[in-house]
Amino acid sequence: MPITTKAIVLTSLKYGDNSLITKILTEKSGVQSFMLKGILKSRKGRLKMAFFQPLTQLEIVAKTSASGSLGYIREASISYGYQSLHTEVRKGAVALFLAEVLSQSLREAEAEPRLFQYIETTLQWLDQQEEMANFHIRFLIGLTRHLGFFPDLSSMEGSHFDLVEGAFCLTPSWNPCFGGPELEYFKALLGMNFDAIHSVKLNHHQRKVLLENMMRYFEIHLHGFKKPKSLEVLDEVFS
Repeated sequence: MPITTKAIVLTSLKYGDNSLITKILTEKSGVQSFMLKGILKSRKGRLKMAFFQPLTQLEIVAKTSASGSLGYIREASISYGYQSLHTEVRKGAVALFLAEVLSQSLREAEAEPRLFQYIETTLQWLDQQEEMANFHIRFLIGLTRHLGFFPDLSSMEGSHFDLVEGAFCLTPSWNPCFGGPELEYFKALLGMNFDAIHSVKLNHHQRKVLLENMMRYFEIHLHGFKKPKSLEVLDEVFS
C-alpha cells in the first residue's frame, strides 16, 4: 500500500536519458530509493525535477520497497518552501555538503522520527538565518547523537579529544586525537543551541581544521564513510 509521508531529498542521479534515481529520507519508512521515470522530459507530469534538489522538503505519496528494490512516487508536493537555502551561495554549498554527508551516513530503511525531525527543523532554521558560518559543524555534532557516537561529556576538562573513543583525554593517546584552540571551539559548540552558534568566532583555518577532524570522526565510526567531494567547494566558499 502507498504511504503518505514527509520526506527530505538526499541525492538524485540521472538514469538513462530522461529518468532519475533519487535517495530520500522519509519520516515513516527511513531511507528509501525511488525511480522517477521520464521526469527529465515530462513537463506536464505531477512530479517536477525541481522537487528533487538536495535537501528539498516534500510530502510524498509513494510505494516503498523493503527488499532493496526501487520504489516509486505517485505524488509529491513541497512541505516547506526554502527562501534562501538553494539561492544563496554559501547556504547552497552547505546544503550540498550536508546532503552528501547524510547520504553516506543514513542507510537504514527504518523510521527514525527524532532523526527526521532534527534534520527537518535545523534546515528550516538555516534557511531563515543570515549568520550561519558555524552551522554545518554544529549540525554534524548534533547528528552524531542520532547516529550513536555523540562525544562522551564526562571528562571535558581533557586537553585532547580521542576520535576513536569519542572522549576527552588529558594526554594524547595512540589513537587519532586533536587539541589546541580547535578543541575549545568544539567544546563550546557541544553545549550550545543553534541560536548561539554565531558567538563562536572561528577564523577560516580553525573552522577548516575542526571540520576535517569532524570528517575523520565520521570516517572512524561509520563503516564506508568517505570524505565528501563537496568539502573542497565548501572550503572555497568560506575562504
